[in-house]
Amino acid sequence: KQHVMKWFFFLLLSPIIFYGQTQFDIAEQCYKEGNIAKAKPLFEAYLKEFPTDVMALEYLGDIAGNAKQWDAALDYYKVLVAKDKTNADYHFKCGGVLGMKALTVNKISAAFYITDVKEYFDTAATLDPGHIEVRKAMVELYMQLPAMIGGSEAKALFYANELAELSPVEGSLAKGYIAAYNDKIIAAENFYKKAVIQGGTLLAYDKLVAFYKNTNQPSKALETLKENLALHPSENRLNYQIGHLVADYNLELHLGVNSLKKYLEDYFLKDGIPKEWAYLRLAQIHKNKGNKSIALSWIRKALMIAPAFKEAIKEKMKIEAL
Repeated sequence: KQHVMKWFFFLLLSPIIFYGQTQFDIAEQCYKEGNIAKAKPLFEAYLKEFPTDVMALEYLGDIAGNAKQWDAALDYYKVLVAKDKTNADYHFKCGGVLGMKALTVNKISAAFYITDVKEYFDTAATLDPGHIEVRKAMVELYMQLPAMIGGSEAKALFYANELAELSPVEGSLAKGYIAAYNDKIIAAENFYKKAVIQGGTLLAYDKLVAFYKNTNQPSKALETLKENLALHPSENRLNYQIGHLVADYNLELHLGVNSLKKYLEDYFLKDGIPKEWAYLRLAQIHKNKGNKSIALSWIRKALMIAPAFKEAIKEKMKIEAL
């Protein structure tokens, strides 16, 4: 009899369990596919059924954080920290969100948050000696904070050296960041180049390109992008970035046109930049070449997809004024 009763209760409860698991799986799939609008209510409904589920809490915290809803994200992450004080990622996420919130308030109010930010980050770094992301955050935090509220280049370098032990590429990027922050242009370039040589990673190339753009060296940025694309030909977004750079700086116009056409030809949603932006860049390049009619045809394509596209509307007016 007891065995029969247990089986009965299992059958009674199994639809609920199955429903909950299925709902979570669907929510997670939507999240991974970038459909946040659908994922969020599914996770929220799931959490009502299973209020202690840490994965649902973390996903909802991540969704709130990505939407810059710092207080909401912090509420989710604090629950996670309370549940598991030994989880470095939970401490890291709390510190990161709190740090972002501090940037939205005045300097006096921000100072009150900094102690907690550093405590969360320090705890994460201590709990996980191999946690790369928290050490990258510490480098930026200690460089950006004024000395009077805890900023310290020495501490930033300490974490940069720890990063170098964990990942030579990340260590060089961190030291490049510190040098660039101090306007030590040659030293920064050397560190970013070193990172590229050490790993040839997309991140290293991206940082070097960004450095060249920030220091008004577009020709070097373009050469670096071309080298990156040669090493990572499946990264279609690089074709767009080449076209964007060409449009902005009037460099190698033929290359820009071909790169943008290649981007459109191989376009997938995962590439990140909508098609209308590629059409806009093609219009800008043809405007720079003096091809008014061709430029207008591209800008019209952009506006067909996105009629309220402000940048395209402004560009259309510039082209028509030629």
